[in-house]
Amino acid sequence: MRRGELPVIEPLKLERLSERVSEVLKNLIQEEGFKPGDKFYSEHQLIERLKVSRSSIREAIRILEATGWVTVQHGKGIFIAREPLHGFEAFKEWLKNNRQDILEHFEVRLLIDPKAAFYAALRGTEQDLSVLKNLCEEYCEKSSTATVEQMIKLDEQFHAAIAKATRNRTLSVLMKTMTTVLFEGWISSLHIPGRIQHTVEEHRRVLEAILQRNPGGAEQAMREHLTKALQDIKASLEG
Repeated sequence: MRRGELPVIEPLKLERLSERVSEVLKNLIQEEGFKPGDKFYSEHQLIERLKVSRSSIREAIRILEATGWVTVQHGKGIFIAREPLHGFEAFKEWLKNNRQDILEHFEVRLLIDPKAAFYAALRGTEQDLSVLKNLCEEYCEKSSTATVEQMIKLDEQFHAAIAKATRNRTLSVLMKTMTTVLFEGWISSLHIPGRIQHTVEEHRRVLEAILQRNPGGAEQAMREHLTKALQDIKASLEG
């Protein structure tokens, strides 16, 4: 494939597709022979070819930036990373560059998620609780084998299911918006070594309180979960 000829692919469905889009972009980088320092395609070019929303493209670029594939220079464009980092080192570099956005994300979640857990325990239907239980079990089962991106998606689904269980449509819509607008926060903590395993136990405590119809316990368990995740992020920023 020649440089400048984006692959002809089926238009992607308009849903949360950042993981799929990020894989397409990785393939473009590799197949077209982009080198460190090269300027990548613009957001507009990618939107036109892939037929997805600007937010999906931006989320995919954030994933690539967090994993060391690209750097984003505001006002200039997207560039292939000059010295590609790998794994946790790439994540730490990205974390430092997005510090304020991530801290603000958790500030908002600490206001919303604990109360969502409170009302889920109070109002959730048996079907809601069954969905939560299945998601928690799936998170546990896949915690040792799935990719970080897959675990992030499961984490989002668990928190979204709690929001739905509140029976408050406004809160449910707000949570969906947060997963897009505040995407940095969702992908941040789970890249930290050991955080996924800690999240397994923290999710279980939240679930147990909800299943026991213990609103106060669910609220406290959720607050502790988010507080510990934030503490791990701050420790990584200082490291």
